[in-house]
Amino acid sequence: MADTMDDDCIQDLITQQRSDLLSAKTLFSDLDFAFQLQLQEAMNASLASKPSIQPSPSLNTPLPVLDSEETGTLDLATTLMLEDIARFAMEFKDREQCQTEMRKMKEELDRRIHDQKFADYIRNVPENEWRKYGDNYEKPYGGSSSSSSSSSSSSPSRVDSECFRVYSKGLISEERIRDMAVRVAGIGIAVCDPKDNLLFEKMTPLESMVDGKETSSECAELEALVEGLNIALVLGLKNVTFFCADYMLYQYLTGRVPPGASSLATLVNEVVLLQGKFTYCNPSLVTRNDIKFAFRLAREAIVSQITWPAEADNGKCLKETCTICFEDVRVDHMFSVDGCLHRYCFSCMKQHVEVRLLDGNGMQATCPHQGCTSEINIESCGKLLEPKVFEIMSQRIKEASVPVQEKVYCPFSRCSALMSKSELLEYTKASFIDAERTGARKCMKCNRIFCINCKVSWHYNLTCYDYGKLNPNLRPGEQMLKSLASRKHWRQCVMCNNMVELAEGCYHITCRCGYEFCYTCGAPWKKKKPTCNCPIWDERNIIHNRRQR
Repeated sequence: MADTMDDDCIQDLITQQRSDLLSAKTLFSDLDFAFQLQLQEAMNASLASKPSIQPSPSLNTPLPVLDSEETGTLDLATTLMLEDIARFAMEFKDREQCQTEMRKMKEELDRRIHDQKFADYIRNVPENEWRKYGDNYEKPYGGSSSSSSSSSSSSPSRVDSECFRVYSKGLISEERIRDMAVRVAGIGIAVCDPKDNLLFEKMTPLESMVDGKETSSECAELEALVEGLNIALVLGLKNVTFFCADYMLYQYLTGRVPPGASSLATLVNEVVLLQGKFTYCNPSLVTRNDIKFAFRLAREAIVSQITWPAEADNGKCLKETCTICFEDVRVDHMFSVDGCLHRYCFSCMKQHVEVRLLDGNGMQATCPHQGCTSEINIESCGKLLEPKVFEIMSQRIKEASVPVQEKVYCPFSRCSALMSKSELLEYTKASFIDAERTGARKCMKCNRIFCINCKVSWHYNLTCYDYGKLNPNLRPGEQMLKSLASRKHWRQCVMCNNMVELAEGCYHITCRCGYEFCYTCGAPWKKKKPTCNCPIWDERNIIHNRRQR
């Protein structure tokens, strides 16, 4: 209420001062005009009393308005004062509008907090109580009072009781604009409520050179943090937690390690001073994935500096240089890698992903940027790859995600779907009684039922042994594999049924599923020790391999 009265007084003073200045300027102009008229009349009367004197042409012309130094100075000063008052009035009006918007935003934020708390309360109501009294639960915003004044007066207490989250990220990147390699920087700010709902976001470029020196990545992070805390102060937040994804930055801010460079020390001190303006303001160390809001904004700030408008067939478009092929490509034809947000053209990314896929050494393609280990999301590659390649890559990723001891394939040749044993069991329980004991499984893709133990069609009233006796030639391919394994002296892991061939080294085998056993007799190893008396190695085999090298 007091602030409103002060604003009204300031507005009245501005209006009164503008009116007084305009009146003074008008009065001065009137007096000057009257003086000019009197002077003209006096000169005309003097000339009329002396007819012998011929009037000169210059005396017949109207006298010019006096333009003395004092008059010009007064007019200039008055004009400048009027301009300053107008500017001040405009700034005052803008400030009033900003304060009004801030009040609206705080009220909306307070309303959101109220709704979230009431929603949490409703979710925790017991089911039997909800069925009985569910229609009677209500909690209008503003409590028992219906007046807007009471609602607004309760707003600060709700907002001030919550601890908001400030995410900040400063990025410095080596980019390319046509034929030039440039170093650009950007910062991203995201202010969120306690539930991580976005309240405010900002992205802005950052100077990559200060006083002829390159801005370090740590300075960029601190610049972003300073900007984020200033925004929180402008929003009127009193309790905040700001997040650091850089370990050394966290050490600086907690006082555990003093910053070495003077530029870092200055920025750290600025952060400490800003912390003192909050009721609660502390850092929290997180991973880079936890600041995804700010990271995306900082990357967008960088991208905005390396694009330029260009003519296209359908009008103007934005273009960007791919750092792999150095071609100028439309922005909407650039692929952004999730996680790191490095950008490359579709053509280069298609080749990169296909080469990594066909290489066979890795199941997952990573970002081609030097030193970057961000994995490329398979779902985002659907518009790049051919359908067949996309299917192969999806299958490889799925195979890599399932542990070896959990893998099971559908035995039917037209399906062969890969599944996890635990997921397959849960899926079968919904339609098959006592599936865990009997070994029956229902394929999650073709829905046909098979035996998990002997990998054949389900044999309802027969054991695996009896079914095998009745159908000895049911799977000739498996019999051929076992015959070949017997001739080659291969061993089969009893845990995952994977065939193992000893190429070199000792007879202590560690299967890909982690099971350890003796290659000679198949006996298990326990606690890194054999349970059999077989020799651990064959000297001829070891010498033979040394000569091969």
